Amino acid sequence: MSGILIRETEEIWRRETVPRVLQIVSTTINLTQRDLISLLLVSPWLYRTLVSYPSLWQVIDLREMSNAGERLISALSLSRYLHIKGLNLEFAQDVEDKHLNLLKSKCKEALGNLESLNLNGCQKISDKGIEVVTSACPKLKALSIYWNIRMTDLSIQQLVKNCSCIVDLNLSGCKNITDKSMHLIADHYNELEELNLTRCVKLTDGGLQQILLKCSSLQYLNLYALSGFTDGAYMKISHLAHLRFLDLCGAQNLSNQGLSSIARCKNLVSLNLTWCILVTDAGVVAIARGCPSLEFLSLFGILGVTDMCLEVLSGFCSKTLTTLDVNGCTGIKKRSRDELTQLFPKLTCFKVHS
Repeated sequence: MSGILIRETEEIWRRETVPRVLQIVSTTINLTQRDLISLLLVSPWLYRTLVSYPSLWQVIDLREMSNAGERLISALSLSRYLHIKGLNLEFAQDVEDKHLNLLKSKCKEALGNLESLNLNGCQKISDKGIEVVTSACPKLKALSIYWNIRMTDLSIQQLVKNCSCIVDLNLSGCKNITDKSMHLIADHYNELEELNLTRCVKLTDGGLQQILLKCSSLQYLNLYALSGFTDGAYMKISHLAHLRFLDLCGAQNLSNQGLSSIARCKNLVSLNLTWCILVTDAGVVAIARGCPSLEFLSLFGILGVTDMCLEVLSGFCSKTLTTLDVNGCTGIKKRSRDELTQLFPKLTCFKVHS
């Protein structure tokens, strides 16, 4: 008799208590999609509980998966993914234009509320694929297309035509993007908050200046590995009153004058000046005085800076700076951890480049 009661108690626990606990936990803890799918297999009662909460199924994550194009189409055919807000295909394999075409024809309703789309590393997608997917996602706010050399200005033309709400745009490694795209972005996305132009090597001062003059809401700007810009463009960065993150690694033409203009961005928290070979103490001193909230600063490889700039930097930023890379700065003699922590007590990271 006791055995029967135990089994009945266990059955009630599995059928009622476990789903109820999971209901509470799943709505307060940010479970990954893969965790959720694993939980679906535990019991039919868990399945019913999980599927009944649409908020748990707002993201599809196929990052680095094989056969991702077919998986995506299969997923979007399920009712629980009817109103997804996030789609991550970063480095997913076997995603092509044809899959995006199928999505539009078969699953357009499911993409109508999409806000975030990550196509990083999906190199088989071309302008045609971008045109199709953006036309199905009018509410898109964040688009990331890292390392796509097939994409051209035509993609940006379709993007601004179809998606008016973009605030976060990552074009890192899209080497065929030109100033034409910068003009389109500047004209249509005045509220843009994040922009990554890493290695967009066809851009010139003219294109960047349009962004800096018209996208005054930018908080994040990544110009990593773009050596062609000059102070004519860099000085316009001062228009970005809300800027918090700026990466100028490899800005070989950036002078102290340009850096002094950037110092007007008083909310700057992170600044990468790695290999900005024309910069000297004067430029860093201007940054120290103008950006008292600085937490991250890399001066890696700059030969023109000395201990003097660190003394001034300490006077203004010692309470905030947690990362400082002065490796390769031969003019700075006090580079040991003990010497740097005396100037900057909150330092926890001394090297950001290997």
